[in-house]
Amino acid sequence: MLDYRLSDETEALRTTVREFAQEVIAPQIGEFYERDEFPTQMVRQMGELGLFGLPFPEEYGGGGGTYFDLCVVLEELGRVDSSMAITLEAGVSLGAMPIYRFGTEEQKQEWLPRMCTGEVLGAFGLTEAGGGSDAGATRTTARLEDGHWVINGSKAFITNSGTDLTGLVTVTAVTGTRPDGGKEISAIIVPSGTPGFTVGKRYSKVGWNASDTRELAFDDCRVPEENLVGQRGRGYAQFLSILGEGRIAISALSVGLAQGCVDESLKYAAQREAFGQAIGRNQAIQFMIADMEVRASTARLAYYRAAEKMLRGEPYGREASIAKLYSSEVAMDNARYATQVHGGYGFMNEFPVGRFYRDAKILEIGEGTSEVQRMLIARDLGVG
Repeated sequence: MLDYRLSDETEALRTTVREFAQEVIAPQIGEFYERDEFPTQMVRQMGELGLFGLPFPEEYGGGGGTYFDLCVVLEELGRVDSSMAITLEAGVSLGAMPIYRFGTEEQKQEWLPRMCTGEVLGAFGLTEAGGGSDAGATRTTARLEDGHWVINGSKAFITNSGTDLTGLVTVTAVTGTRPDGGKEISAIIVPSGTPGFTVGKRYSKVGWNASDTRELAFDDCRVPEENLVGQRGRGYAQFLSILGEGRIAISALSVGLAQGCVDESLKYAAQREAFGQAIGRNQAIQFMIADMEVRASTARLAYYRAAEKMLRGEPYGREASIAKLYSSEVAMDNARYATQVHGGYGFMNEFPVGRFYRDAKILEIGEGTSEVQRMLIARDLGVG
């Protein structure tokens, strides 16, 4: 029989993170959001809880847990705030995971212990202004010269790349030409502060205002040859495998936002009175909240299923795309419904659903757009 009950350990972790989100994040995050400020101290507190090290072995300072544990944590954080959730997701999935999966033992020993504690955040520089979904259209270059990679180019929309905690960015760059004439793309670690590496100003964003997203520039930026991550020419393929895992994580974050919309709508429907009674007594409100719960619950099963297949070592690409596609669209739908339940107050940033509404749209874009997910699902089915 299928059994999606959490283990005692994972349930205890979920409870701890839920309490942290409610008691620490919820009371302050709105102020950081409106100031467009990165909450460094709260991120450090997440590190002290061991959240950045959850899926990594204890030998590198990790918690020895699973990727599913990370997803459960992301869901709980997402119920309260997406900026904090995406900071954790990017720090683990895009920052530390490439080094753990493909790095040398020396790279792991140098970076992972500090990344697992949240002392150092990592970022992954893949997207470029002219690329978008076409990640293979990389124009940033890296050439070998006297034992160093000399990097030139730029990256766009890079999360966690300019915080006070950021220690490195792993950058994809064209390092040569493949035998078939295509681009040879490799991944290279660039530590923060390296001469020739410039971090731009924080973007002015619609949502995720308390997370850090920037443009990066490289002008004859030199790093040692041993900063290559994995095999030369395998950078793009390596990232695609990381992206598959990341889609499950983004699905979990999306489910958290969708469930947070239910939480806030239930609370508001019980408190707000109109025409002499709580609005929750009106069937129209009841049906909206019921539909929101149906969507959130179904989306949760989708990411549970994808994570289950991944942990079993089975192919899970289709399930990850289904989970990411469905849950991100559910998050957008629930944010719209929750705003409607709140009426005019739903349009005010002082209410959490105002943030939820602004945060939801990017979930249909980041880690592969909804259109890309549909393309991948169809391709896996053998269509076209």
